[in-house]
Amino acid sequence: MGGSVFGKNITVTTWGESHGAALGAVIDGFPAGVEISSSDIQVMLDRRKPGTSDITTPRKEADEVEILSGIFEGKTTGTPISMMIRNTSQKSSDYSEIASYYRPGHADLGFDSKYGFRDYRGGGRSSGRETIGRVCAGALCKKLLNQMGIDVFAYTTSIGDVAIDRSRFDRDQIVKSPTGMPDAKADEEAFELIKRYRQEGDSIGGTIECVIKGVPAGVGEPAFDKLDASLSKAVTSIGAVKAIEIGDGCQVSLKKGSENNDEFEMADGKVIKKTNHSGGILGGISDGSDIILRAHIKATPSISSKQNTVNKDGENIEISIGGRHDPVVVPRAVVVVESMCAITVLDLLMSNMHSKAESVIKFYK
Repeated sequence: MGGSVFGKNITVTTWGESHGAALGAVIDGFPAGVEISSSDIQVMLDRRKPGTSDITTPRKEADEVEILSGIFEGKTTGTPISMMIRNTSQKSSDYSEIASYYRPGHADLGFDSKYGFRDYRGGGRSSGRETIGRVCAGALCKKLLNQMGIDVFAYTTSIGDVAIDRSRFDRDQIVKSPTGMPDAKADEEAFELIKRYRQEGDSIGGTIECVIKGVPAGVGEPAFDKLDASLSKAVTSIGAVKAIEIGDGCQVSLKKGSENNDEFEMADGKVIKKTNHSGGILGGISDGSDIILRAHIKATPSISSKQNTVNKDGENIEISIGGRHDPVVVPRAVVVVESMCAITVLDLLMSNMHSKAESVIKFYK
């Protein structure tokens, strides 16, 4: 199976299945000398683990990280860092029935068409549990980015038709809210909405926003590895993400150039922008302002409401999916979006180190 490796300078390989013995990641190319402890990684994993509130799957997993290599005496060694999280609460019997049919909204048909075989237990590699390895890698990258003065944080901006009021934005509320919203009032409204859909045997989607502060101007490659293109690939590789917006996103198609352009001005001896419609990226390269990205997340496809589908014998059938499922994946996906953005930015920062001859000469002379 190809496509399990992400990155160029720092590569992240995720492995494992939803109902296998364990999942994890191998991170190669990460610089030596960064102080890392299992608690740095665990605090991120705890934000995505299941069974933490009434609006997540009841599947209980500790999701405790085990560091197998690449860290010695509390610091990265420069060698591949391998991390593992064991599955401890699999109920594969919940999925025995779905082996015979294709679930609407899932990758079942695609896997059978591609491989002629699939791991039907929780979706195998297409399960949201694959993102555990991404979060492990994201924790490492965030730790180094923070030391560089770069802050990456994500939060839920909407669930269904409930959206945050930015005048009530409270960053501390993000990790307190079961929905991941930085607005306590919207969190309460969204929580009730999710519970209602769950009782109806349905699910709902939403939107996640990620802000990256402190990235200097000049990061990103101007052709195929544009910063916005790289971020888009990284975030759309998350299973439930169906659309990405940078800056004003889809609204730019409704604006005139005079409305969309960000004018420049001098302030404290440096060039800044008066506005940030571009979301911090121009020509595929960072412009020094905040990078703003939004990811649109689809509703969880596993629902107990009646749905029509086809079985492997080619018969039309009606199904109701049982088992333990999230009525919304948005809150647990917040830290995954954050992680993929951190990995991408650090990878491109490392590419940027040799963009100028003077930088290479200065380093080695």
